[in-house]
Amino acid sequence: MSDEETPEDKPVKKVGAGGTAPLSKERAQQARRKVLRTILLTGGVFGAALSGYLPLVYAQKPRLRPPGALDEKDFLASCIKCGQCVQVCPVEAIKLADLVDGFGVGVPYIDARSQACDFSCDAVQCILACPTGSLTYKKPPFVGTRPGAQLAAAPILKAKEKDPEPTLNLKERIGVARLTRPEACLAIQGKGFKGPARGSDFKGLMRYMDVDRWKPIPIKDHPYEVEECDLCVSECPIKNAISIETVFAPDGSKRKSPVVHEPCVGCGVCEMICPAEPAAIEIVPREVWKA
Repeated sequence: MSDEETPEDKPVKKVGAGGTAPLSKERAQQARRKVLRTILLTGGVFGAALSGYLPLVYAQKPRLRPPGALDEKDFLASCIKCGQCVQVCPVEAIKLADLVDGFGVGVPYIDARSQACDFSCDAVQCILACPTGSLTYKKPPFVGTRPGAQLAAAPILKAKEKDPEPTLNLKERIGVARLTRPEACLAIQGKGFKGPARGSDFKGLMRYMDVDRWKPIPIKDHPYEVEECDLCVSECPIKNAISIETVFAPDGSKRKSPVVHEPCVGCGVCEMICPAEPAAIEIVPREVWKA
């Protein structure tokens, strides 16, 4: 301090309770913006990482592919995601996978619980429409077949049973039905069923021979009344694929239960029509037959 300068003349900085000078209003706003940017950038990095992780998680869940699909690796490699199979499906059972499917985005699949393939087209139009052979009646020689995936005989379509040629040209199954929740099965409980199989709001379609062989109708418009539930058997489109049989419970008592047989192709009708919620019987995608 010079001789001319007095203590009263020297500017004094005001300090806050913590001993530091308080920020101006402008600097406080800048600090808040900086914190917000940091939070947003951190969230963006985390979100980007998660977007890459989720497809890997979802990829672990097998998708049910349309009839005639090659094994998964070959199917994903050959499918060009054109959507032709989606456009020709009469019951709109085939959907295209979304972003969470990662490398499988845009690839066709079937959610059997929402809408199964009931072979309403008879000739399996999705296979005929596929331009690459991802869906095919006959695999090329260099593409192998997993043991248990091949059907022992051409499946007989109930809707064509009285026709000169009652079979479908399918050589391999796309999955196998399994009674995954026996405790929920109405047949095992000895219960009947009355009313729409999936309620009045369900949008699924199915072909009923007693209504129109060629025109699928809403399942909600075809109510049931059965003393003992057998919908998975009566509505299965493939002959001898599933039956209701007497089985023995762990306590030795006799029960009626759905039993899946070798002709099962994995179409998903049993899962779609099951009145239990969630379904007592489900399709295991890409499952092979095990005697």
